[in-house]
Amino acid sequence: MITAKARAVFSPEGSFQPTVIERRDLQPHDVLIEIQYAGICHSDIHTARGEWGPVQYPLVPGHEIAGVVAQVGSAVTKFSVGDRVGVGCMVDSCRECEPCRRGEEQYCADMVGTYAAIDKYGQYTQGGYSTHIVVHEDFVLRIPDSITLDVAAPLLCAGITTYSPLRHWQAGPGKKVAVVGLGGLGHMAVKFARAMGAEVTVLSQTLKKKEDGLRLGADHYYATSDPETFMKLAGYFDLIINTVSAPIQLDDYLSLLALDGTLVNVGAPAESLSLNVFSLIPQRRSFAGSMIGGIRETQEMLEFCAEHGIAPEIEVISADEIDQAWERVLASDVRYRFVIDIHTMKNE
Repeated sequence: MITAKARAVFSPEGSFQPTVIERRDLQPHDVLIEIQYAGICHSDIHTARGEWGPVQYPLVPGHEIAGVVAQVGSAVTKFSVGDRVGVGCMVDSCRECEPCRRGEEQYCADMVGTYAAIDKYGQYTQGGYSTHIVVHEDFVLRIPDSITLDVAAPLLCAGITTYSPLRHWQAGPGKKVAVVGLGGLGHMAVKFARAMGAEVTVLSQTLKKKEDGLRLGADHYYATSDPETFMKLAGYFDLIINTVSAPIQLDDYLSLLALDGTLVNVGAPAESLSLNVFSLIPQRRSFAGSMIGGIRETQEMLEFCAEHGIAPEIEVISADEIDQAWERVLASDVRYRFVIDIHTMKNE
């Protein structure tokens, strides 16, 4: 087995502790990645604290992984030692079902998450808050040379989570797109929608991030705490991307959609959401969800970022600062994604 240094939590309320984990020996199609950076996603917090259901401890979170290929299996054809690569939210799937055949492995019933899942070897997967990971080559992404590894990491979740629905619902010239929440996901949604040619509006609780929103590419910025916002923008948008991980009043936001408009949820609050069907019926509106993207689409997203100069706004931290970073994520005190410098745990 291959050993890796890591940071793990040992209970839902526990703080991060240094530990050593085991990675499987390389199979013929496996790639050993020396991780250099790992992004912090709100999903890490939900999962580690048991808010999405029970998990096994110790748990090493992290599914925004960027690094360099350190070793390849005997049958690997896609990567070589030294390649700059990334790993996102999944590390395997069945390869045979309809979603897999369509290149949408994220919807496979047997998709294996990068952490907190059981892989086909019967092992509990551990994530990117660690120095090394072993992944089948089919679930490894190539990072374009123009994207530095620190900013590449959040693209593997926050990036693809917002890129995929914007592509699927055809954001582009002539489309009016609203982004609910200007956080780790929201700021990427603004950048993508702008690059795709849509008219972009940010809907946030207050105006405190308005200057940032306009700088990132939004055409308009409104405070949802102001009741006049919902009256002024009624029936205006073709597409709304909700990125927040807390409950919202869906009926209020659905009222902002035009005929055939769609509200897509990519934020994943632990609480249930409810709506009145008459918020949908009169204007043939839709309420939908979207989850990351397949490997092919994720690679497409990376190339799109390279072509358009798109990168997340990040704050790089050391491994010793993860607990504080999590608390700041919960307090919305980050602009706009924390990224762990994995080098800071390699000499321990």
